[in-house]
Amino acid sequence: MPDTLEPRPNLQVVKEDILITRAGPTSRVGVTVYVNEVRSNLMLSDKLIRLKANDSTSSLFLSISLGNRDAQKQLVSKSSGLAESQTNISQKILLNTKLLLPQFPEQQKIASFLSAVDEKIQQLSKKKALLEQYKKGVMQQLFSGKLRFKDDGGNAYPDWEEKRFGDLYSFHSTNSFSRDKLNYDTGLVYNIHYGDIHTKFKTAFKMNEEYVPFINNNVNLLKIKEDSYCRKGDLVMADASEDYKDIGKTIELIDLEDKNVLAGLHTFLARPLTSKISIGFMGYLLKSWNLRKQIMVIAQGIKVLSLSTTRVGKLKLKLPVIEEQQKTASYLSSIDTKIEQINDQINQTQSFKKGLLQRMFV
Repeated sequence: MPDTLEPRPNLQVVKEDILITRAGPTSRVGVTVYVNEVRSNLMLSDKLIRLKANDSTSSLFLSISLGNRDAQKQLVSKSSGLAESQTNISQKILLNTKLLLPQFPEQQKIASFLSAVDEKIQQLSKKKALLEQYKKGVMQQLFSGKLRFKDDGGNAYPDWEEKRFGDLYSFHSTNSFSRDKLNYDTGLVYNIHYGDIHTKFKTAFKMNEEYVPFINNNVNLLKIKEDSYCRKGDLVMADASEDYKDIGKTIELIDLEDKNVLAGLHTFLARPLTSKISIGFMGYLLKSWNLRKQIMVIAQGIKVLSLSTTRVGKLKLKLPVIEEQQKTASYLSSIDTKIEQINDQINQTQSFKKGLLQRMFV
């Protein structure tokens, strides 16, 4: 396609440029980005190749074509390098990539439609970000006491009482099964791994909404005590992390669907000692800035941070009466539900776009 693309000589990025990564790991070579808008002066990196479509080709459609699977396979197959971690493509390879292009009017219609889909994804992403920011602000107000709920008669609830974590929860033993002792196909007992707490499990943990691994059937569980099995209302806290952001990250078990579940490697299992804690509240409280600061202070280690049950037990927290806990948890949960709904819309729209592109370039 030498007559379709032409290199831009200067280094300043402008609208409708097509930028392609020319060097890096194999999976990242040939990644294509269309410049829809430039809000500040951007200069071209030496790791990129910049192209511009000629007058008879839609720049947006061309960038989409370069990003499809067939074009990407061509680029990867012709890339060079001593290892997969560092490969390169040349401008010549890029210009010789074979593409199927419809007539210009059809290119414009397809590009316009896909642009509208991208705009919807951007709008949804912005809406999600605003809701997340709103939730963060509300949590700061609620857990600092600046924003309070009132009872059904419009009266203020009692002041929050200061408690120590160890006065409210007892710790129970967990297992140390590594990933090779787990599977996602079959088993009788599920296992909560600390890595999943860090990466995917929601704070309000519901069994039917999470993808939880089984413990392999050949693992002997006879020595596991009955009170080590998770129960509704328990907290599972990650006791190790490589950074302060995730150390002490905690999930609250809202619904286990009567499944047999254990807390695994690098976790603490904490169980309420009192009925004055509303299920759903503590997970949010432990994400508040006051508790996060305390957890970061008690974390120890250099390359890997860790916690101890003794130090966690000394955490100071303020606890409202159970009715105000319920209202707080319900309100924050409603925001989370809205965020999840928007996230589902984003995923559905992205899948819709992916499907369109697959059918378009078959």
